[in-house]
Amino acid sequence: MTRITLDAETRAKLLNLIEPLDLCDETGRVLGTYTPLAFPEDDDEPQLSDEELRRRAQGPGYTTDEVIAYLESL
Repeated sequence: MTRITLDAETRAKLLNLIEPLDLCDETGRVLGTYTPLAFPEDDDEPQLSDEELRRRAQGPGYTTDEVIAYLESL
């Protein structure tokens, strides 16, 4: 796959897209389509601390069987 690195200005234009867009030349001819990632990796996103990850890992937790049983009871 070929990779093109975008400058900051172009990247900012694409950053918050939620649907595909056509990339065109100066005459309006479509060169291709850009499809944004469903969950873009963004360095500005807050990261979870190790402490928060440990807290979440401690529970409450449910087994697959417990989840299935609960869903079947609905």
